[in-house]
Amino acid sequence: MADPQRRPLARLPLNDALAHAAKVAQARVGFALSGLSGDVPAAMLYAVSGGKALRAFLALETARLHHINPVAAAGAAAAIECLHAYSLVHDDMPCMDNDDLRRGQPTVHRKWDEATAVLAGDGLQALAFELLVQAECSPRAKMNLVMSFAHAAGVRGMVGGQAADIAAESADVPLDLDQITALQAGKTGALISWSALVGPRMAEEEREPLSHYGRALGLAFQIADDVLDVTGDAAVVGKAVGKDQAAGKATFVSLLGLDGAKSRAAELVDEACDALSPYGDDAETLKEAARFVIARTH
Repeated sequence: MADPQRRPLARLPLNDALAHAAKVAQARVGFALSGLSGDVPAAMLYAVSGGKALRAFLALETARLHHINPVAAAGAAAAIECLHAYSLVHDDMPCMDNDDLRRGQPTVHRKWDEATAVLAGDGLQALAFELLVQAECSPRAKMNLVMSFAHAAGVRGMVGGQAADIAAESADVPLDLDQITALQAGKTGALISWSALVGPRMAEEEREPLSHYGRALGLAFQIADDVLDVTGDAAVVGKAVGKDQAAGKATFVSLLGLDGAKSRAAELVDEACDALSPYGDDAETLKEAARFVIARTH
């Protein structure tokens, strides 16, 4: 008898797939918060709305690539968006980046207050794990998802990268290229890499091609962010730009130059696409996503 969790699924163009991923993630979060009132649940839902949903897309698309029903992977897609949103809510606060805008809207601590922002971030982190255990896969695969999720979120991943980034702001000697690359592999790359491995982890299949893809994609994404901080329009980007340069912070642009950073990002996209060769034409939407991350304007 065929496994109902595993069946061939039609591939969507990137824009449709991103929109679908955002809808799936926000619906799961909205349902989880239904019946709750007050500022904190409202701020949590606000924080997960309006983004590109790239991480949720990666979770759903790599699940599709492994013939997993999107309903089975929806919990993982919603979970990673919650975790990402929590990191942004806290990152925007005065004790960290002190930003007024996120996704073109007031940041959570500006729309509400700092206490609400802290609690909304805390709530999103907890909700992320609640949603992740709703992923429909074998107990062993689910344990792997949860353990790797905690690793990507914590001091060996995103939190560690954030801490290194804060420390670098007051360091006597600016970070070199290798140090920046390692820092960003945690701060930005860890959650992107995790998202790209949802499919093979749920299916308990070979991870290396998508592991390679996720690492290259995460680094290309951060380089593109550094480029946008220099070249972007705040009204389009949806947040403040030029802050890294004003603070004298070492970035891929400051170390490689603008053209060099763009060139390195393009090389990483080629590397990411090449890593998908075992999947043939079925991976075309993931290739579109890799090209999108360095062509985006926000």
